Amino acid sequence: MEQQKAPRIAVYPGSFDPITNGHMDIIQRASRQFDKLIVAVLNNLSKKPLFTVEERKELISTVTGHLPNVEVDSFRDLLVNYVDYRKADVIVRGIRSVTDFEYELQLASLNHQLNHNVETIFMMTNPKYSYLSSSVVKEIAYFKGDLGDLVPNEIEQALRKKYEDMPKPQ
Repeated sequence: MEQQKAPRIAVYPGSFDPITNGHMDIIQRASRQFDKLIVAVLNNLSKKPLFTVEERKELISTVTGHLPNVEVDSFRDLLVNYVDYRKADVIVRGIRSVTDFEYELQLASLNHQLNHNVETIFMMTNPKYSYLSSSVVKEIAYFKGDLGDLVPNEIEQALRKKYEDMPKPQ
């Protein structure tokens, strides 16, 4: 009798304020590698996000709706505690540059020190997104620049609305 394997669950954490095409590339590729991929929105108390956690979760759910094994959640805890809570095996992190790698290697080492059962895998970003970050996207949106190749259409619309409703500094 064949023993059934436990599903392989990965967590892709981030602030996703907002989610970009670079994030989407990692999500699509990681969703093919695991039975379940949890896109976990970090509720970072030290940042002033443009979108609330709930708005980010809703936006991510909208743009990942075509991926049946992707779940969107949020957390406000140590990542390793959240990974344990979700019974995940792996943390997925995207790498754009050598600078990202140095920072992510430190985080992965720290997470492994805190919980020896948690593995981190790095996925190299598609080179066409290597320059892309949420902060760059927000700045371009603020100045009404072209976001066509940077974010999904639904995210562009949400950014336009957010900045349309926001008073401009004098």
